Amino acid sequence: MKLVVVSAGLSVPSSTRLLADRLAAATVGETSADVHVVELRDLAVEIAHNFTSGFPGPALASAIDAVRAADGLVVVTPVFSASYSGLFKSFFDVLSVSDQDALAGKPVLIAATGGSARHSLVLEHALRPLFSYLRAVVVPTAVYAASEDWGAEGLASRIDRAAGELAGLMLMKGGAVGVGRGEAAGVHKHESASERESASVPELPAQGGGVRSAALDSSRSGFEVVPFAQQLAALRP
Repeated sequence: MKLVVVSAGLSVPSSTRLLADRLAAATVGETSADVHVVELRDLAVEIAHNFTSGFPGPALASAIDAVRAADGLVVVTPVFSASYSGLFKSFFDVLSVSDQDALAGKPVLIAATGGSARHSLVLEHALRPLFSYLRAVVVPTAVYAASEDWGAEGLASRIDRAAGELAGLMLMKGGAVGVGRGEAAGVHKHESASERESASVPELPAQGGGVRSAALDSSRSGFEVVPFAQQLAALRP
């Protein structure tokens, strides 16, 4: 299983990369996935050349292939002018032009960093619509980290919750669903067909106040139907 992290941070060190690393570590703790990091800062020149030439350079082509092959993505951008950065958007523009189905059905965790908590809605008005348009499966919990969030209470729990949601989608997509989850979805390995059928069929009130099972009778070809008037009479005191 492969997790790809796309970080659009520009500075070194970068709070965007720090958040990306923490999200990746929390996800790996749930999935044991291999992690590949794509630093968009290192691809800026090749991304610009791709727009004019139509062909990706070797490093950009490798990054695109990694994203295509990923079982899940963590994408993190700094906030520029109340939205994602131009470098972040340019990479996904290049990706969608090269393969419009590259992110279709792929689990994606969106995150962003900024200097103020007032920009936290960038996740909902910019990033989530972008990845929904690209037909990715965006996890419900998005993570925003303002300057004052580092070391404060609350960021760690948001990271763990978002990573758990991404891990769950990756495991489901990869078919690595545990027995407990399978049973919750209605998979009963040790019950016979008749036992499952009987357990799933509701019981209907019968005339005289008794209760009669509406399960399929093996001697008949269908359910025995109780007239509504009889059911209503049975419910009256």
